[in-house]
Amino acid sequence: MIKKGILLAGGLGTRFRPITYSVNKHFLPIYKKPMFFYPLSVLMLSGIQEISIVSDSKSLKQFKKIISTLNLKIKFNYVAQNKPGGIVDGILKCKKIIKNNDFMLILGDNFFYAQSLSDQLYQLMGKKNCIVSVKNKKPDQFGVIQYKNKKIHKIIEKPKKFISNDIVVGLYSYENRVIKICEKLKPSKRGELEITDLNNELIKQNSLEVVELGRGSVWLDAGSPDDLLSTSEFVRIIEERSGFEIANLPEISKNF
Repeated sequence: MIKKGILLAGGLGTRFRPITYSVNKHFLPIYKKPMFFYPLSVLMLSGIQEISIVSDSKSLKQFKKIISTLNLKIKFNYVAQNKPGGIVDGILKCKKIIKNNDFMLILGDNFFYAQSLSDQLYQLMGKKNCIVSVKNKKPDQFGVIQYKNKKIHKIIEKPKKFISNDIVVGLYSYENRVIKICEKLKPSKRGELEITDLNNELIKQNSLEVVELGRGSVWLDAGSPDDLLSTSEFVRIIEERSGFEIANLPEISKNF
């Protein structure tokens, strides 16, 4: 069972400027709650009891202040990433905390919703190295899965030509051994250590599995103003119609 989780909540938030000159985008609201509550709830629903939040030093103080008011039965670590070094850089900064454990990783602007979400998360946690995919009508904006003989062959980042409608979303589970692979990766042209390079290396080793979100499951990327607005409206409608809150962290903490 995976015991450690990483929530990546760094970056410059350029698509939200000028507001992100003064505030981390992960504090922006999705309906009634800060954005980061939603990916945090996914880690908690997975039964993870120790979570590392990776962000810049200034923002970490605010994360700690907000989380301290919730009285969650979770151990939190606050890890500084003061420059955008990529997702893999975020993993490496948690190396001493991960130690010999396998871990789950989620991006702070990703939103997941499903009636059977907990079951799907436990399926993910049962895999050694696994990515999550969804069907998308505009795959050229994401990392796209290329299949060969019905097996995952490669992940291509923002392809110019159509590859498939299967995109990789920001939720991953990894064996501890991937840390050594991360340490050998070289920065991309934009100067970051890319998660796609890690996943493609695992594909070469025939060590990466894919879990596709089931029918009725929803994944949204709240990383732009329009997407944030759409996600907020989705949450508002679901909560009003159902009478239940999404990402109610104290409730999740009591039950998981």
